[in-house]
Amino acid sequence: MIQAAIFVVVPLSLAFAAFSDLFTMTIPNRISAILLATFVVVAPASGMDLSTIGLHLAAGALVFAVCFVLFSLNTMGGGDAKLLTASAVWFGLDASLLDYLLLVSVCGGLLAVVILVLRGQHALLQAYGLRLPATFEAKNKIPYGIAIAIGGFLAYPASPLMQTALSIAAR
Repeated sequence: MIQAAIFVVVPLSLAFAAFSDLFTMTIPNRISAILLATFVVVAPASGMDLSTIGLHLAAGALVFAVCFVLFSLNTMGGGDAKLLTASAVWFGLDASLLDYLLLVSVCGGLLAVVILVLRGQHALLQAYGLRLPATFEAKNKIPYGIAIAIGGFLAYPASPLMQTALSIAAR
């Protein structure tokens, strides 16, 4: 049961967040709450000791502090900040968190370029009968939950809990 939660909760939550952000430009609070609550239940059940759990929660606190500053500067949305914070808890304070944040940053940059190019070609796309999602047409907004999800999908297999679940499954 614990392995199933490790295998399913993070990817499913990230996918839901990405689709929600793509179509509504919002990320429901319940997704971040599910990620945090599931971590609190799964981590001890997977055999993680309290000090390691504390380091994982510290990773979330560190990411939250940075995201709070970015949110207060109006450079990051609140849903994105909460999702990034909640998902960072699953990576902990080690190289997997840095890999995750780097992948999110690269995916976010690529997403921004793609959206800007598509916005610039809006008239041409309409001439071909193609419509962009309304969120792609919103000025000065990028549905960054998509980048957070893609970065998470790429980095999650190397996360500590996923490695634990994979080692248990290999037995």
